Amino acid sequence: MKVALTYNLKKKDPTKPADYFSECDSEETVNSILSALRNKGHSVEAVDVEYPTLFSYFKKNRVDMVFNIAEGKHGRFRESEVPAVLDYLNIPYTGSDTFSLALALNKALTKKILKAENIPTPNFQLFIKGDEELSSELNFPLIVKPNCEGSAKGINKANVVTNKDDLLAKVKECIGIYKQEVLVEEFIEGKELTVGILENGKTSILPILEIDFSSCKNSGEYFYSWRMKEYQGNMDMGLVPTFHCPARLDKETEEKVKDAALRTHRAVGCLDISRTDIRLDKFNVPYVLEINPLPGLDPKESNFPIMAYAAGMGYDDLIEAILINASERKRLN
Repeated sequence: MKVALTYNLKKKDPTKPADYFSECDSEETVNSILSALRNKGHSVEAVDVEYPTLFSYFKKNRVDMVFNIAEGKHGRFRESEVPAVLDYLNIPYTGSDTFSLALALNKALTKKILKAENIPTPNFQLFIKGDEELSSELNFPLIVKPNCEGSAKGINKANVVTNKDDLLAKVKECIGIYKQEVLVEEFIEGKELTVGILENGKTSILPILEIDFSSCKNSGEYFYSWRMKEYQGNMDMGLVPTFHCPARLDKETEEKVKDAALRTHRAVGCLDISRTDIRLDKFNVPYVLEINPLPGLDPKESNFPIMAYAAGMGYDDLIEAILINASERKRLN
C-alpha cells in the first residue's frame, strides 16, 4: 500500500508560550511510524502539513491511504483541518473524521453530549468573559482548563482552586493567555485512568492504564498537568508517575470504566482509535474527563502504545492495525 504520513513536528520558538507546540509530534514518533509501516511492507513518505507542502504533495502524488497524526495549525477546529482537505480531495485517511475531531477538541460540547448519553462527567461551567457568576451547582475544589486545547496545555497545579477569588483570577488569566473560553469543572479526587479503544476488525478495549502520581511528591502535582506530560520521567522535577497496566481495579469497576470509555468513543463518533481519560471518585464511579481521537503514538512514552503492549501487541502491529482498519472501512463505504 502507498501511504503518506501527515504530521506536525514539535518546534522550539522563544516567541511562543512554552506549551505552544505540545500537541505536535517528535521526530522520534514520526520516524517510528514510518519504520513500522515500512516493516509491514508499505511504501510511505512523511508529509509536513504546512499548507503549500500539503496541497502540492497531494497534487503531485497519488496515495492509497493517509496515516494522519496531524494536529493542524491553529483555531478551535485545527485537528479537523487536514482531514477536511483530504475529504475535499477524496483521499482516505486513518482515524476520526472532521466532525468528531472538532467536537472532541471542544471540551464543553463533548461534555454536553456525555451528559445527554448519561455518561458520568464532572459538573462544569463555561466562562466566556471571565466575569460570569459561578454556578451554585459547582462544588470546590474546581479545575480551570482552556476549553479547546489538548496535551494539558494551560493546566498546572495552580489550576486546581479551592475558593472563588482564586477561581476568577485563574479564569481571567487563562482567557488572557489562550484567547478562548474557559472550562471550569469539579476536580475529582481519585485514581487517574486512561482507556484505549482500537478498532482492528472489531472494536477492542485495551487494558486500562492507571497513572499513579503518589511518587510525584517533589513536584506537588498529582494529575496530568502540562509539565507532567511534557517532562514525564524527569527525576529532578519530581515528575515520575508510576504506571500500572492493567490498572489495579476490581472486576466490577474495570467493567464500568471500560463501558464508559466505549460509550464515549461511540458518542463522539470516533473511528479506528481513541483514548479516554477517566477519574474514579471515592465511590468508584468513573468520570470521563475528555476523549482524544488523536492519541500520542510515541513508542516509548505515549499511553496508547503502553496499553497496546499490555494487550500483547508490538508497536509495528499497532500501527498496521490502525492502517488496515481504516483501509477496510474505506472499502466497505
